[in-house]
Amino acid sequence: MVEAILWDNDGVLVDTERLFFESTRTTLAQVDIELSLEQFLELSMRQGRSAFDLAAERGWAQQQIAEMKHERDRLYSEMLRVQARAFPGVRETLSALHGRMRMAVVTSSQRQHFDAIHANLGLAAYFELVLAREDYRRTKPHPEPYLLALERLEMTAEQCLAVEDSERGLAAARAAGIRCLVIPNEMTRNCDFQGATAILPSAAAILETVSAF
Repeated sequence: MVEAILWDNDGVLVDTERLFFESTRTTLAQVDIELSLEQFLELSMRQGRSAFDLAAERGWAQQQIAEMKHERDRLYSEMLRVQARAFPGVRETLSALHGRMRMAVVTSSQRQHFDAIHANLGLAAYFELVLAREDYRRTKPHPEPYLLALERLEMTAEQCLAVEDSERGLAAARAAGIRCLVIPNEMTRNCDFQGATAILPSAAAILETVSAF
């Protein structure tokens, strides 16, 4: 029986992955590195690597790359403050599940970005636990974020469902033994989600899916 849902944040609850891509691409363009969507999907959404690895491959020093990341984070934060939006149906779905199931967020976002995203959306109150990038050492596709969520919630993998939008998120959930529902978005709809428990068109479809378990 499913007793808890572990939600990814970016690309599932909120439409922010395109903003992260754009802020990263803009920053890399300042040092004459062109980041394509295909490169971003491969590095970030499949492998869980940083797109700034492209700068390292060009010979940029770690301190210089750290400064690039700082600039990207600044730009991304500015974009989030005015452009962050919840996906259609998310608020209604969370409201319907609230009190029926335990819910947590397991995100690769930095805490500062999660807080900026949710400052005015009113979604954070639905979750009893939020794990952000600073809370664990190895990020998705490694299972550590999900294993930590199970530990913090004192639950087993069989009691939970994960909701993801990316290949690395799906891989992380499966490696932790958790069944995973995938909601592809505009950026990830052509990715390979083999092994997903179900592929859904929107968050609203989760209500019917969960009732079948």
